[in-house]
Amino acid sequence: MKRYQVAGIGNAVVDVLSTVPEDFLADHTVRKGIMQLIERDRAEALHAAMTAHDTAPGGSVANTLAGLGKLGLRTAFTGLVADDELGRGYAADMAAQGTDFPNPPAEEATLPTSRCMIFVTPDGERSMNTYLGISAELGPDDVDASVMAASEMVYLEGYLFDKPKGKQAFLKAARACRGAGGRAGIALSDPFCVDRHRADFQALVANDMDFVIGNEAEWVALYRANDLDDALAMAARVCRLVVCTRSGDPVRILHDGKVSEVPVDRVTPVDATGAGDQFAAGFLYGLTQGLGLEPAARMGCIAAAEVIGHLGARPLTDVGARFRRAGLI
Repeated sequence: MKRYQVAGIGNAVVDVLSTVPEDFLADHTVRKGIMQLIERDRAEALHAAMTAHDTAPGGSVANTLAGLGKLGLRTAFTGLVADDELGRGYAADMAAQGTDFPNPPAEEATLPTSRCMIFVTPDGERSMNTYLGISAELGPDDVDASVMAASEMVYLEGYLFDKPKGKQAFLKAARACRGAGGRAGIALSDPFCVDRHRADFQALVANDMDFVIGNEAEWVALYRANDLDDALAMAARVCRLVVCTRSGDPVRILHDGKVSEVPVDRVTPVDATGAGDQFAAGFLYGLTQGLGLEPAARMGCIAAAEVIGHLGARPLTDVGARFRRAGLI
């Protein structure tokens, strides 16, 4: 038995969440429904404009690992935080949730811990403005290959592809895990991220990934396809397991030439933050338990439905109990 069931690499970001009226976005030139990278001064200005807010540890893959930890899996997360108040709190929270955090807060960091201002409008849509700070500096030297080799699965966050050393870190992690008999996968993360690094993403999917999870916009962007069918067909030619989430429409899975769809129970969102992250948690949980792809996707849908029913990107209720009620475990 390996030390970890899932290890992840991603941005270690403190989420700052606020519920706002629709016109707040226009007043503060916030683009709706996407993740936008911002500079430090913009981050400080947006933070000051949030009259009421909550904070929580975040980051896409870190959120997935938090969901997996609540389901009882052994997990580890590689990410960078500064030795400041937010960074120390982030590291302590990961440990408290049972996820090993191999990289201690950086004592001589020249950049602060990352933070993301998330504005939630009445329709449940989230508009994210992220100042990456130190987390974007993660490189191969920050990846402990022994941690990756000791993991059954490594899950990577596409957002970190924004810098060459992030790409190098991914390759080091994936190859260490796969070289020790494990599996590696990635979340495409965002269509704009895919647009910025299309060729590198395509090479990673084709050469170093056992599975890839993305939504419709991300898959179409990755291959500049005419439609989703074309995009997924191109992906399936180079990657054994392709997963596409489609909001309220059935999840589509392509595995070894077979296409299947898993229906989704539509839920009116309170906050869509973390839906993709928790879908990944449920799906990866199913994979680690050897339950098959369709049950794993159903678990992903259940986990996503839980998280969009409340503010925040991490589960607040017992998702495992929901799996049991659905007859999945």
